[in-house]
Amino acid sequence: MERVPTVSGTTNLLDILDRVLDKGLVIAGDIRVSLANVELLTIRVRLLICSVDKAEQIGLNWWKYDPHLTMPASIAAPLLPERRVEVPKVKVRPARARRVKKT
Repeated sequence: MERVPTVSGTTNLLDILDRVLDKGLVIAGDIRVSLANVELLTIRVRLLICSVDKAEQIGLNWWKYDPHLTMPASIAAPLLPERRVEVPKVKVRPARARRVKKT
C-alpha cells in the first residue's frame, strides 16, 4: 500500500490574514452581460487587499492626501452632516387567534 503525504499542523485564520496583509492579495475580474451579441453591462472589478505598509511600498498612499481623511477633527466635525435618526416608538399588540367555523 502506498502512503499519501499529508501536511501536519493547522493554519488558523490569523495566520492566513497575516500572510495576506504582508504579501498582498489581488482579485481582478470582468463581468459582462450580453444579449444577442449586444453588450448591455460591463463591470470591471479590481481589488487589492494589503497592509498600509505594503501599500506604501508599492506606491499607494491616497489616504494621506484625501481631505476627508486628513482633516483635523475640530475642522471636520462642523462639516459632517448630522447622522442621528429618531426612531418612533411602535406599540406592538399580539395577534389574536381567530376561530374558523366548520361548515
